[in-house]
Amino acid sequence: MFSSRFHWDLRPNRLTLALSERRAAGLKVIDLTESNPTHAGLHYPADAVAALSHRDMLSYDPLPAGSVAAREAVAQYYRNRGAEVPIGRILLTASTSEAYGYLFKLLTDPGDEVLVPRPSYPLFEFLATMESVRVRSYPLVYHGGWGMDLTELEAALTPRTRAIVLVNPNNPTGSYLKRGELEQLAGICRSRDLALISDEVFADYALGPDPARINTLATTAECLTFSMSGLSKVAGLPQMKLGWIVVNGPSPWREEAFEKLEWIADTYLSVSTPVQCAAEGLLKAGEDVQQQIRDRSAANLAVAKQTLSGSAANLLQVEGGWYVILQVPRVRSEEEWALGLLENEGVLVQPGFFYDFEAEAYLVASLLTEPSIFQLGLAGLRRFIR
Repeated sequence: MFSSRFHWDLRPNRLTLALSERRAAGLKVIDLTESNPTHAGLHYPADAVAALSHRDMLSYDPLPAGSVAAREAVAQYYRNRGAEVPIGRILLTASTSEAYGYLFKLLTDPGDEVLVPRPSYPLFEFLATMESVRVRSYPLVYHGGWGMDLTELEAALTPRTRAIVLVNPNNPTGSYLKRGELEQLAGICRSRDLALISDEVFADYALGPDPARINTLATTAECLTFSMSGLSKVAGLPQMKLGWIVVNGPSPWREEAFEKLEWIADTYLSVSTPVQCAAEGLLKAGEDVQQQIRDRSAANLAVAKQTLSGSAANLLQVEGGWYVILQVPRVRSEEEWALGLLENEGVLVQPGFFYDFEAEAYLVASLLTEPSIFQLGLAGLRRFIR
């Protein structure tokens, strides 16, 4: 009766069951997995609420690409970061997840393939399968810092490959694309008529400067490129449901891609009028929230370095975003590490296999966690490892 797309085993895993049992028993949980900014004890300025009282929100005059005012607000967001992006290349969506759906509709036929990074956020397979698209992965490798294995990426390409996806900075490794990597990626895409999709939702959360870093592909013209972001991370407002796609690349492809994206968007018209009216105010208010997140991430990272210094846990280098990765001894599986931490110390972390790490044993914690909770959790983690 139902589509074959729904082939996943959705039964709760051992960690989810153990967490539910612990909470049902009234036992403490020191949660180091919090990734929702609205649950992280941040202060949201009054301007974020005032922006929703815009006088035009009760008038409905939809444009497929989104209102001019909202797209101008997005263009100003890029302008503030040194990138000039014409509003004629900006298309609004309800989220970056929807943006992926639009791009997979644009670029692929059923059975085609997209390349995605590994490790990364475990959403690509769901989004691609919903569009009848197959996912193949290319590895990110760690040698004192994370980088793309471009040899393996090229080996993963097939005649059905239509796009290469990168997350910049990656979630959860926090690694940014570098200039040398972009040059090679653009060359691969040009030679094979592939599109480059760049998910840049964490781009504002660098933990330090790096002149080799690429912050955005919004002005990259060497190949057909789609840059995505949205209010969820940029302003710490996941509930506002506003994302966008910036289209760039050689003129004929860029113009045709944008035109077809408008057809897709016109079919759904999913972006609400109130959030478009509020976009300028929400992006301005989000600057304060961004600074709070950067400050907290930097402070929690310093705590992690200090707390775990001299322990058996290796804190991997992180450039940006709001996650940190711990490499722990392979004396047990990641699942057993996570279960043991929860049962013995009440500390909740995510095992690396949630993010499709290729090897054991890694644990992932959120730098967005409230500082007092983060300190308690790291102390418990050190005790357990010892």
